[in-house]
Amino acid sequence: KWRIVVSYDGTRFSGWQYQPDFPTVQGLIEDALTKLTRYTREELLMAAASRTDAGVHALGQVAHFHSPACIGDLSRIHRGLNGTLPHEIRVREISPAKSSFHAQACARTKRYQYKLFVAPVMDPLLRLYAYHVPERLDVAAMAEACGYFVGKHDFSTFSNSSTLRPLQNPVREILRFDLLEQASGPVLCFEIEGTGFFHKQIRNMVGLIVAIGKGEHEARVIPELLAMKDRQKLARVSITAPSRGLTLVSVHYDQSDLDLPENLLCRK
Repeated sequence: KWRIVVSYDGTRFSGWQYQPDFPTVQGLIEDALTKLTRYTREELLMAAASRTDAGVHALGQVAHFHSPACIGDLSRIHRGLNGTLPHEIRVREISPAKSSFHAQACARTKRYQYKLFVAPVMDPLLRLYAYHVPERLDVAAMAEACGYFVGKHDFSTFSNSSTLRPLQNPVREILRFDLLEQASGPVLCFEIEGTGFFHKQIRNMVGLIVAIGKGEHEARVIPELLAMKDRQKLARVSITAPSRGLTLVSVHYDQSDLDLPENLLCRK
């Protein structure tokens, strides 16, 4: 089993997870690995810590894959992957992993950033990486709103789960939800770290916080909406923030999960 750390610009991809008819980050990495190793997608059994949506970016996505035999020269595979993949995707690290390691199941916390560009005219260099908000925002009210999300909550209201795939456990813990202002320009950055996030959860939270910043609601609406446990109630008061502002920054594991396997031997 092998662990990889991947960065990507998600603009032109249909998210991380493999889809046979659309370009995805997983699909392109598997295609590259198949060319380099001659193993099939079914043999590789790749899985990632986060199945990022279409248009979402990553600095430190973590994934793992299998190989029927040990790969002796990881540096060759590493160079080959980055030489084969499109320029928007880069494998930053590749290393052996314990048989018990699972990129998603072993993850302890995940850290995301969401960027807003708050000015009447959008910076064209940031158009693919930030949500343009032309209106003035009440930053103090937004910072207060962020605090209501910290802690353990039932996030049913902020999850885009379907009736066909309802949430088995809607409780997650957010350890940090900070709003940072950049002194050099009109960029606001949310820093969010938690034990896990549901489909579009962060974008739904940001969408509501932006509505609060515009004066459409007060920050205390958040505990009220959390208590309702109803996604439709949220849809009536705010939109889902666009994917382009969201970046998966890093995934954190216990060191014991990252330690190299003992007695690693490569079969010739």
